[in-house]
Amino acid sequence: MLSIAPDIEVLARFGRALADPIRCRILLALREAPAYPSELADLIGVSRTRLSNHLACLRDCGLVVAVPDGRRTRYELADERLGHALDGLRTAVVAVDADRACTVADEEGCC
Repeated sequence: MLSIAPDIEVLARFGRALADPIRCRILLALREAPAYPSELADLIGVSRTRLSNHLACLRDCGLVVAVPDGRRTRYELADERLGHALDGLRTAVVAVDADRACTVADEEGCC
């Protein structure tokens, strides 16, 4: 049974999904249009197995849905507003310290 996640859980799921560059690329591709796994794998340049694992994560996070289409399955964003959120995040000005890369988490899980 599907349910609506609380605000904090929604943000945590979104953050988990965006934590991986491949999942970011999948979300941006699906922002443009629904797609089949084989198309996404070719577009992103990953194996179908690897893509399948990332799609499972995105489904578990509630950001994409699998839509049966005959004998195939098409993927799309779970809500069109996610596309708008991705646009907003892509164009946001992020203040960064040029001397510090965000690659290793500190004790509190932050860069």
